[in-house]
Amino acid sequence: MSPLFLVARSIEDTDLIGRCLAKYLPDGVTVSLNGPLGAGKTRLTQAIAVACGIPVHLVLSPTFVLCRVYEGDRTIAHLDAYRIQDDDEFLELGVEEHFGHRSITLVEWGDRVANCLPASQIDIRIAILENDTRQFQISSRDAALEELTNGLETDCSHLITTGHGGS
Repeated sequence: MSPLFLVARSIEDTDLIGRCLAKYLPDGVTVSLNGPLGAGKTRLTQAIAVACGIPVHLVLSPTFVLCRVYEGDRTIAHLDAYRIQDDDEFLELGVEEHFGHRSITLVEWGDRVANCLPASQIDIRIAILENDTRQFQISSRDAALEELTNGLETDCSHLITTGHGGS
């Protein structure tokens, strides 16, 4: 799947991207969320969760607890690899039980544990642009996830950009 670039110029745009992801992400998918501190990884997770019927106030960064599971219309496992030292430490948390099950598994700082994530994962890279704008680069090596791209291209068409800094 070729990368899809979306630009969010507001929290409402980020919420739309989250709703679309919740709509088109298949059960059992793992999403690697990457970007600098403050880029919006947890904010995007909140938007996905709300679209899955989970109250936003329940969705907090799992930086210190490393894993949170939220139950709503769909189940979300929200993992954070920021404080993880190596692959072994990540796997010792029992995270593999979340991969491939009926839940959506979202891994903040997924690059830190890339070797532990399923090959069919979706990679979302968030860049901070000027004026508090965010660029979301969404890609996957799994051709089966093309429905996700098609859905995002339809529902978020006004946010699509060519990449490399937006617009």
